[in-house]
Amino acid sequence: MNFNSLGLSDLILQSITDKGYTEPSPIQAQAIPAVLSGKDVLAAAQTGTGKTAGFTLPILQQISSKPRPKGKRKIKALILTPTRELAAQVGESVRTYGSNLDINSCIIFGGVSARPQISQIRAGVDILIATPGRLLDLQNQGIIDLGSLDTFVLDEADRMLDMGFIHDIRKINRVIPRQRQTLMFSATFSTEILELTKEFLDQPIYVQVAPRNTTAENVNQLMYRTPKSRKTALLKHLISTGNWDQVLVFTRTKHGANRLSDKLNRAKITSMPIHGNKSQNARVKALEGFKSKEIKVLVATDIAARGLDIKQLPHVVNFELPNVPEDYVHRIGRTARAGADGYAVSLVDQEEVKFLRSIERLLDQKIPEGKLSNFDFTVTKQDEEEPRRVNFNRGRKPFKKSPNKKNKTTRNKPTKR
Repeated sequence: MNFNSLGLSDLILQSITDKGYTEPSPIQAQAIPAVLSGKDVLAAAQTGTGKTAGFTLPILQQISSKPRPKGKRKIKALILTPTRELAAQVGESVRTYGSNLDINSCIIFGGVSARPQISQIRAGVDILIATPGRLLDLQNQGIIDLGSLDTFVLDEADRMLDMGFIHDIRKINRVIPRQRQTLMFSATFSTEILELTKEFLDQPIYVQVAPRNTTAENVNQLMYRTPKSRKTALLKHLISTGNWDQVLVFTRTKHGANRLSDKLNRAKITSMPIHGNKSQNARVKALEGFKSKEIKVLVATDIAARGLDIKQLPHVVNFELPNVPEDYVHRIGRTARAGADGYAVSLVDQEEVKFLRSIERLLDQKIPEGKLSNFDFTVTKQDEEEPRRVNFNRGRKPFKKSPNKKNKTTRNKPTKR
């Protein structure tokens, strides 16, 4: 099968050819005709299989094939994403495949000034890509009008639920037209996703190209049992002896990401953390440096890494296992994308064995245990975690002495009569 048989216009096909693609991926081959049918669609596929083009291509086809009313452009498609990075990725897909079309798109998310985004919206937009918070903020201000919406897309719907966006999604659902096409794309068909389908979709077409909760076939999985205090040393060893030049490392917390990145930098292994507390500019800088390999290690939390699109990423390391088994699938899905081989390594301490067992039950397979003859897993004094420094004055105003007065405690003196 090739793209010519999917019902896309010559202008869109030219953009696909310019991008270097000739055949659609399995999810694209099934999702594009389903979306073009005009019916609601629930689609699930592993990360890195081309889900984004699976809905952006048919949306571009639908909008460009209809005559545009005179006057200001109105929003015809809303694509909701859970993170800024994913919004940027979707926006890039829309711009790339719509480069030969008279279609305007806009990306809006928090963490940056809203003024440029507002200017774009007021100029007229056909396709709006947004994160829930910023969308509701601008909609409540009366800046965004969704009354002419034809297509509503929930991208990475499973992550939307994990991040607690269900209430925001319901608010958005109340202000968009009831007569519309709704598309829900997810990495998995979890029970929660199927329940969400009943609430938002009307007799949808189901598209699934991989078994439920499976990992990409080209991911080589391996785990090392190690004391918690030896994890940093083991990670340094694996990077150095393996000559790894691009490694995405996952931690559970933002603080943990910062600490690990600092330790790697002190060991002359270039690293940067990426998480929700980082500004958008800092996140973009870190990602660009990682893609260009100026930065060898990107240390990320689950939320920040969702939507990262890094071509041919060779190594993913779970420095700490996630306590939600499905997150393991999402994490290691960052590697072995588009048919390439990849390696996913997990460092497992005694406290994380229960997480490991949950992951293996979900995958219905054992993760092979690796052995290293050239690394000593024995805990040393140098491995002990540095004590956490607590700044008790944080948040307090500095104490200032009054001018020309001695800082002494005085008692109330009796007044003279």
